[in-house]
Amino acid sequence: MDINTLIPKMAKAARSAASVMNRATTAQKNTALLTMAELLEKESKFLFQENQKDLARAVAAGLPAAMVDRLTISEKTVSDMADGLREVASYTDPVGTLGETWIRPNGLQVARMRIPLGVIGIIYESRPNVTIDAAGLCLKSGNAVILRGGSEALYSNKALSSIIERALEAAGLPAEAAQVVPTEDRKAINLLLAQEEDIDLIIPRGGEGLIRFVVAHSKIPVLKHYKGVCHLFVDESADLAVAQTLALNAKAQRPGVCNALETLLVHQKVASEFLPVAAAAFRAAGVELRGCPKTLSILPDAVAATEADWPAEYLDLILAVKVVDDMDDAMVHISRYGSNHTEAIVTRDYQRSRRFLREVDASVVLVNASTRFNDGGQLGLGAEMGISTSKLHAFGPMGLEELTTRKFVVLGDGQIRE
Repeated sequence: MDINTLIPKMAKAARSAASVMNRATTAQKNTALLTMAELLEKESKFLFQENQKDLARAVAAGLPAAMVDRLTISEKTVSDMADGLREVASYTDPVGTLGETWIRPNGLQVARMRIPLGVIGIIYESRPNVTIDAAGLCLKSGNAVILRGGSEALYSNKALSSIIERALEAAGLPAEAAQVVPTEDRKAINLLLAQEEDIDLIIPRGGEGLIRFVVAHSKIPVLKHYKGVCHLFVDESADLAVAQTLALNAKAQRPGVCNALETLLVHQKVASEFLPVAAAAFRAAGVELRGCPKTLSILPDAVAATEADWPAEYLDLILAVKVVDDMDDAMVHISRYGSNHTEAIVTRDYQRSRRFLREVDASVVLVNASTRFNDGGQLGLGAEMGISTSKLHAFGPMGLEELTTRKFVVLGDGQIRE
């Protein structure tokens, strides 16, 4: 089918499927998820076979080893996808739940009920496991979803799509509730972003370039984060041993993720004591330090930082370090260079900790904890769709509830407005 016909047709089919998903029972949704998990394990040889086609194309195209690794479906990948689906099936279904109820003077009972968003379009790169993870979360939250993975994972995603379709049909749900765009044509993205009548939300997952492209071309609301420029501020009252442990974990535990530490801010009153010890630990972990002039006066073997280092998301074993005058100076720096993603303070001063929590603008703000905790699983949400630095309608890790919205419901017994 011509792509100009295919994408609108998929969007309209998803809209129809969304009305079915809206009234699907928890048992039906869980059956679909558990069947999907079972089929992944049973059909693993088929998945490996299709994945090999993508890997062969990736190698022939000269894609970097890291991308080839992200493309690979291994036995562990299958196991993780299946376990993730079973975990999502175990979650409480948010759809139809009521929040606080209040009664008006005229006797009306007012509450807010959680409902699905409708149709979600997800545009992502490389990792085939995102196809399953995203489909599982969207289906459990009662949404229909259209998945547009990277062209480099075309065969893998089509194979996963066949498994999702079989699982939905086994649960008595429409196969169109979770569709994979079956083409490499990049025009599919532009067409998808133009289906504002049938798609309610777009969620891009990938590099900053992809996300900015989606935002620039979408006629549909987009939930996004461009990058994670995360800071940790070591206050003058900090326990310096704790600060060193937190900074090292935040930077070096897994440097290539969006909640990894990118800039360390140190109060001038503790810089001379803290930085030499911290620098030794960073060097042992292979971290390159790029410092401001005050940092270089304490750590002369650090690399001189440039203006380009302060807004940088390295996603690597590189850390920018700045000595600041005080907490106000630290917060000014965060406001100027931060990305509203994750910010942390190390302090033993209660009033400063509460002020930092209140005034710093980020989706997650931490006191005496690593930035690496900005993660749905770590915060008790279970699986997540990603992290949003938008504020409408979600801010921070997006779990099941963030894939729903709320409507007002009102119960009366004949009241009329005077």
